[in-house]
Amino acid sequence: MTLKEGRDEWQALTIEVSAGGVPKAGPAGDALGAKGWSRAEESLYAAWIEALFAEADERSSWKALHEIMRDPARNVLHDHLGLGEDEASGPNALVMTPDCADNPYFLRAYFAWKLGLPFGFHETSWGSREQAPRGLRFRTDGLSAGTEAGSPVRKFGLLLALVKNTVHAGNGRTALRADETDYYPLPLTRKALKPGTVYADPYGHTLTIVRWVPQTAKRPGLLLAVDAQPDGTIGVKRFWKGNFLFTTEDVVGEPGFKAFRPIALENGRPRLLTNREIAADPDYGDFSLEQEKMTGDAFYPAMEKLINPEPLDAAAAFEDLFRALHEQLIVRVDSVANGEEFMRTHPGTVIPMPSGPAVYQTLGRWEDFSTPNRDLRLLIAIDTILGFPDKVVGNPQAYEVSGKRTPDEVRRGLLALQEKLAAGLSITYRRSDGTSRVLTLEDIFARRDAFEMGYNPNDSVEVRWGAPEGSEERSTARRHAPASQLEKMKALRPWFHKRLRPAA
Repeated sequence: MTLKEGRDEWQALTIEVSAGGVPKAGPAGDALGAKGWSRAEESLYAAWIEALFAEADERSSWKALHEIMRDPARNVLHDHLGLGEDEASGPNALVMTPDCADNPYFLRAYFAWKLGLPFGFHETSWGSREQAPRGLRFRTDGLSAGTEAGSPVRKFGLLLALVKNTVHAGNGRTALRADETDYYPLPLTRKALKPGTVYADPYGHTLTIVRWVPQTAKRPGLLLAVDAQPDGTIGVKRFWKGNFLFTTEDVVGEPGFKAFRPIALENGRPRLLTNREIAADPDYGDFSLEQEKMTGDAFYPAMEKLINPEPLDAAAAFEDLFRALHEQLIVRVDSVANGEEFMRTHPGTVIPMPSGPAVYQTLGRWEDFSTPNRDLRLLIAIDTILGFPDKVVGNPQAYEVSGKRTPDEVRRGLLALQEKLAAGLSITYRRSDGTSRVLTLEDIFARRDAFEMGYNPNDSVEVRWGAPEGSEERSTARRHAPASQLEKMKALRPWFHKRLRPAA
């Protein structure tokens, strides 16, 4: 397999199969890992990530990361070590269940393990509004590619466990100018934002770019990324305000698109390149402070221009936003249902609720079944749709509108399309008595304020979907959050209303 960029050939990966069927691999003429990471290895990593998710779309999800790795049609490194490490069962079957912060590290570690490349990560502080999270001790434990005595699969499993117990959301939000970090910041260009690039949002969610879908005359382009949920579920998300939050004001640390910091080998010992070295390295040269103190008003238009270089048909773009919101709601149906199933099978349970900003990120059952982050994104997504007609009128050069129409006519036309789409798209959730309830997007828009208080798994499913007080829909609700938790939620509600998260 040969990887190329334009006319340049960066890496040839030779796959040999022994008589026993065990695959062996290495770059043509050299041993992978002998010199650490370079552009060639980074390009292979990007190609591998893209191949994993080549046919994936927004409806694609898996119960765990190892489900993807066990699919030889997706994973070109499937059973690469010949140890049965990617089989569904057996003594060496690898289990991979990262959360969102762990997921980029699991992907990077897996690729490095299979191809003998160096891998490491920092123990990192959580940070505060006054000081970004800081990289502390750099860990390179358990990084054998499987050549020494013992069980290499077990050793790698222990490494993943160490990552899972060490890495957290702060790792992705370290200061852009800092050198002792796992990531470095990138410019907002198509070349820099390749598959494998990590997006750390200001509130702790983390995604990994998997592929770009080009814009066509009939459909807007897409930038797709993958994330992980607390229950281990892996899902594909598109870039838009509903999934990728960005702000640099009143947040802990510095968010944005980042790449894994290259690890060089010097006398057999791993060393992280500094920002200055990355900027000067002809293999890299993509260190950038473009996102530093960037506003959302600058960030989102810059990204939209990358995803859709040509003016968008306004109606098609509006329909695409509705599809994105609909997908987001479908995912929420499953998340809320998971919490409802847990509460149904554990009657009398009250899941403890953290205080203050910890409501957004904690451990245990609250992290598993609450949805404050998802609901904040949902509210921002709704705002994006409801504000789209005015956005088109205010930025006509970015959109194409059929026929010669005045701004008021354009707005009225888009509002009519909004009404049609909102009535035509719907989700269905299961009520406490087992009956089904259909909610159109029109219903969701009308009760959006209720989603500012709909994230608590101690509330019945009807409450979490915003059923109005005294309605027939709400009559089947069986549980309510304790009064003490309700007071905590009321204290946080202004932040939801402002579509912001309080900094820790």
